[in-house]
Amino acid sequence: MPIEYLKETPSQTGGPYVHIGLLPAAAGLATRTQEQQHILTGAGERIRLTGIVMDGSGHPVRDALLEIWQADAEGRHNAGGFLGWGRGAADPVTGEWMFETIRPGQVPWRDGRPQAPHVSLLIFARGINIHLHTRLYLPDDAAALEADPVLRSIEQVGRRATLVAERTDAADVPTYRLVIQLQGEDETVFFDM
Repeated sequence: MPIEYLKETPSQTGGPYVHIGLLPAAAGLATRTQEQQHILTGAGERIRLTGIVMDGSGHPVRDALLEIWQADAEGRHNAGGFLGWGRGAADPVTGEWMFETIRPGQVPWRDGRPQAPHVSLLIFARGINIHLHTRLYLPDDAAALEADPVLRSIEQVGRRATLVAERTDAADVPTYRLVIQLQGEDETVFFDM
């Protein structure tokens, strides 16, 4: 059949059964040997990332699945045994998510300028046809945030704050919290990648 006669395959959202394929343990199924843990280990300062994904009407998205990608403490990806990747599910009751990892270092931008320490986040959930891509920036270095080329590319200065986590230390480890708003006035900045 000539290509001009082929119809586009209908799309569908990622849920509500996305956990069965990607995180069976979160769906109450037996863990497979190839299932990734969502705790990232490596050399560097331990930190905890927490948050919640909120829908446009202000309700938690309790079936959200998140992936994180990050550099190691030296700003390198996939170096020295540090995978830099994790996958986790939101709590089915509260919608809260959590990753334990190490503080990422600065990564160079395409032109060599340093980016502020950050973690890339991918969000999957029902109602989302294609995953959403955003970032979680650590608030500890205001000068690095001000100079970050990605943050500077966001024209509405007030919207940059939707990517900067709030430090809310727990007793045992520095903790950073990010509320991801899918729609509405305080919608998180998402990237088309």
